Amino acid sequence: MSESRFADLLERVMGLSAASIGPGAIERAVDARRRETGLRDGDAYWALLQASSAEVQQLIEAVVVPETWFFRNPQAFRAMERDVLGPRLRADPQAGARLLSLPCSTGEEAYTMAMALMESGIEPHSFSIEAVDISQHAIDMARAGCYGRNSFRGHELAFRDRYFDARPHGWAVRDEVRAPVRFAQGNIFAPGFMAQAGVFDVIFCRNMLIYFDIPRQKQAIAVLRRLLAPDGTLFVGHSEAGLMREEGFVSAGMAMAFAFRRAPEAAALRAPAGPTATVVPPPRASLRAPVAKRPAALRVIERVRPTRPETTRSIAKTLDLAALRRMADDGRVEEAERGAQTYIRENGASPDALLLLGLISDAAGQGKAAAHYYRKVLYLDPGNVEALGHLALLLRREGDHAGARLIDERMRRQDGRRN
Repeated sequence: MSESRFADLLERVMGLSAASIGPGAIERAVDARRRETGLRDGDAYWALLQASSAEVQQLIEAVVVPETWFFRNPQAFRAMERDVLGPRLRADPQAGARLLSLPCSTGEEAYTMAMALMESGIEPHSFSIEAVDISQHAIDMARAGCYGRNSFRGHELAFRDRYFDARPHGWAVRDEVRAPVRFAQGNIFAPGFMAQAGVFDVIFCRNMLIYFDIPRQKQAIAVLRRLLAPDGTLFVGHSEAGLMREEGFVSAGMAMAFAFRRAPEAAALRAPAGPTATVVPPPRASLRAPVAKRPAALRVIERVRPTRPETTRSIAKTLDLAALRRMADDGRVEEAERGAQTYIRENGASPDALLLLGLISDAAGQGKAAAHYYRKVLYLDPGNVEALGHLALLLRREGDHAGARLIDERMRRQDGRRN
């Protein structure tokens, strides 16, 4: 059952590198599907895969484990609104903007893009969002638009009251948020993927490339380059920032947002957007495998202004933790870090202060420090879903897949107690 042929198949149809999700993940998925189909052994299941594109998709669904939530890594959404689209759309609402969420998972990212723009006063008719994922199950959940507590993490949840309606088993996205978002299944490696879609002003493609080997990464980046408008902005995960620089993109200079643009010579002339095209599902499979991440060796690439040590004490005294977190979002990372440390020295450790230090360390690629802070948060607040979520992602990124699964189970139990 652990034969490489199954891994080779998944790499061929969805680009998934087996090394990125741990040695046992594919074996467990294959075994689960074999038992589900009632077949006696791996050879029989392999034969079924050769004959059935539908079963290939079912195997993909078994491998894909979505892990996302609303306003995850909020710096990117804030930069999108404040520095990229907001000024243009407020000056000329008729100018319009096209956005792409790829992969979109169960829809939290795409809906967050819409909410972030609406929060700044931009009307939904001024923009459109295409959202694409390999998992049909994820797309179905995104279209249903009803979410449990695990999709709402952190303490700043006022947006939930503004854009969701309470339901017996969760919260349903309101129609005004749904209106500009269109979901479709699609495979970035399928021939002609979104060939008629034109270009996008903003693309969110966070934490997808880390699941591919180098040739597949280059292939996927070529597609992203084609889909990105010459003056557009591409947001990636912090573990992927170095790769984008290697592939000829330049930082957009938005602290902790990990935003990139084409090299200046490529952005001199904006290509026409062209008509919005429907994404036609490919015959075999489509695009997303969020289950694990390779270790992040990179540090924050957008440098921030240093703070003189003598000013740190006054910062911590005059700002609460929410303000320190906003300071980090604004790119004043070193000030926020020193302020949080001083806050802890003067007021004692608190889950919020430790979580802020964990997020700053995580974004800087300092995995050991981030894990240390996340675990301290959980010692003080065992049910802190934000710390649980970030720790699970960090463990996967560092190859501790067993530890990540334990955290996942803990989150599911926590979510069950809250619902």
